Amino acid sequence: MLIDRITQQFEDSVRTKQKSAELLHQIIADAVQMLVETLGEGNKILACGNGGSAADAQHFAAELVGRFERERPGLAALALTTDSSILTAVGNDYSYEQVFAKQVQALGQPGDVLFAISTSGNSANVIAAIHAAHERDMRVLALTGKGGGRIVDLLAEGDMHICVPAERTARIQEVHLLTLHCLCDGIDQLLLGEADEDSHY
Repeated sequence: MLIDRITQQFEDSVRTKQKSAELLHQIIADAVQMLVETLGEGNKILACGNGGSAADAQHFAAELVGRFERERPGLAALALTTDSSILTAVGNDYSYEQVFAKQVQALGQPGDVLFAISTSGNSANVIAAIHAAHERDMRVLALTGKGGGRIVDLLAEGDMHICVPAERTARIQEVHLLTLHCLCDGIDQLLLGEADEDSHY
């Protein structure tokens, strides 16, 4: 029955999130530290991904440039998924594989971070962006699932990898969104200190 399927979706999501909390809490905390250091040094975060991961990249940039749950100055973050003229020009003149890499080459600076989001870890244009980031002396924060795919073997010393312990894309994406919120909350805590109990409402 449909009700049973819906209930199962919720139960599967809860189990995946609980397992992820057990396995990923330290690397998420370490990623928060890396992002705060990056921003504190006057550098920026460039985020990219495809489909739902593109939406996550935009969501994350919006939370930093605007705000998450507390008022603070805007933070330097940019989603590489939003400029249709760049995406279509690069896709047409070069290839879709280069739509993020070209932007990293143009906008990335040493000390910046590439936030590379791919549920499979195999997205060709995200992989190309990682190569471009390393060429620009940028660090990479990879957010993946399914064991990390090809991205695992590309990460260098100083990079970080948050890999959701799941195979199903929907479950991975759900944990990705929660991870984004953990990153935003952690950034705010390190920058602003502990929040008042009622400050989230």
